[in-house]
Amino acid sequence: MAAGEPDALEIDADPEAVKRHRTLFRAVRRRRNPPLRRTDITVTDEAAVKRAVKAASLGNAMEWFDFGIYSYLAVTLGHVFFPSGNDTVQLLSSFATFAVSFLVRPLGGMVFGPMGDRIGRKKVLATTMIMMAAGTFAIGLIPSYAAIGFWAPVLLILFRLVQGFSTGGEYGGASTFIAEYAPDRRRGYFASFLELGTLAGYVGAAGLVTALTAVLGSPGMESWGWRVPFLVAGPIGLVGLYLRLRLDETPAFQKLEDESLHRASDVASAVETTTRSDLAAVFRRQWPTLILCVCLVGAYNVTNYMILSYMPTYLSDEMGYSEAHGLLLLIATMLVLMLVINQVGRLSDRVGRRPLLMTGMLGFLVLSVPAFLLVEQGSVVAVSSGMLLLGLSLVCMLGTMSAALPALFPTQVRYGALSIGYNFSTSLFGGTTPLVVTALISATGSDLMPAFYAMAAAVVGTVAVACMKETARKPLAGSPPSVATQEEAADLVESRAPAPRF
Repeated sequence: MAAGEPDALEIDADPEAVKRHRTLFRAVRRRRNPPLRRTDITVTDEAAVKRAVKAASLGNAMEWFDFGIYSYLAVTLGHVFFPSGNDTVQLLSSFATFAVSFLVRPLGGMVFGPMGDRIGRKKVLATTMIMMAAGTFAIGLIPSYAAIGFWAPVLLILFRLVQGFSTGGEYGGASTFIAEYAPDRRRGYFASFLELGTLAGYVGAAGLVTALTAVLGSPGMESWGWRVPFLVAGPIGLVGLYLRLRLDETPAFQKLEDESLHRASDVASAVETTTRSDLAAVFRRQWPTLILCVCLVGAYNVTNYMILSYMPTYLSDEMGYSEAHGLLLLIATMLVLMLVINQVGRLSDRVGRRPLLMTGMLGFLVLSVPAFLLVEQGSVVAVSSGMLLLGLSLVCMLGTMSAALPALFPTQVRYGALSIGYNFSTSLFGGTTPLVVTALISATGSDLMPAFYAMAAAVVGTVAVACMKETARKPLAGSPPSVATQEEAADLVESRAPAPRF
């Protein structure tokens, strides 16, 4: 509301009452819309922002490295951990185990998310890093089905559950961490590094699997080579843990904890004392936004897992490519996306989140069938062109979503609400994508089923983007403005100052 304009209270009140009690009505309006003070504004430390971005992005890279190696070794793991027989059954069993970890992600989100809103983002992110690294490392130590029979897939499922449970608190925390550290006008740029970590994790996983397959061949990979990528996760996890433990808590959470900035009753109502009450508050107060988050994440994750997880299997099983050949084409596509993703994030700070998200959704709606028809041509040029069409649509979402999702929720419940919405949607629509698409192709015999599945997801995503509010260059809900310099803070205070009365 502009300075000097009447608020809703004055509009509804008796004009004579306003004239008689101008001082009272002015005091009420000032209480409802207090002037912005310099102490209300967070001035970010760019070095601290970069440390936060690095630590959060490395954890995200490790998460997707873990899930990437499982996806890219799906055929090999099917042979190692499940009884020999029908190759399609082995592949479906492997993808079913891949999907199992996603079933517990909502539980992880419901535990770690509210915990992050109570005790802080940093402690929870360190915990999820330890669990994720331990679960992945343990998979590399499991004996094969030939060695211990039934217990091999049981142990595989167990450690996949550990991975999934820990990952339930990872994305919501990492995206919240970066969003709360970044200045408002550059949140899209800094948040895009989180998804740069996603691509880096996939590229690292695909590159390592490709190199090992080229050196060892299929017999060597099935014998022992498949273990190497999982065992590498241990040292990577220790590095990520070290970086996260060196960080301070986010400025937004620190201000939330500072009782000098809040009345005691506000703190008591905003910071719950138990996970159960936290969850009840999230579902009771945030359910419309949770539904919006589920729809956005569902559309985004179907297309994301379609390209980055399932595509190598599609190229090898449906198109007859060798595993190494398919991975090399995917690596080339992801490297192109890595070159442009930060520019997409920077662009979202200028033109807004909604235009770029809508571009990505409509891209999948219009280009999915042409892209898969190109892939079916089989030549390197045609396959690369089809994957690039899908990749450029995906990067519009990759470079924007990490800034858009945290801004949906207020600071008091941001970690918990985002973790719940994100992981519930991911468990339903993300991790199941390879399994569903493989089953649809097997049932229908049509190699275009992945395109139709992506288009259906894009329809849902288009409606969700149309319903969301624009949040670019605005403070996070429940947090004070965040700027990069003292000069920017001074300009902001001056722009919000009430107009003088003469």
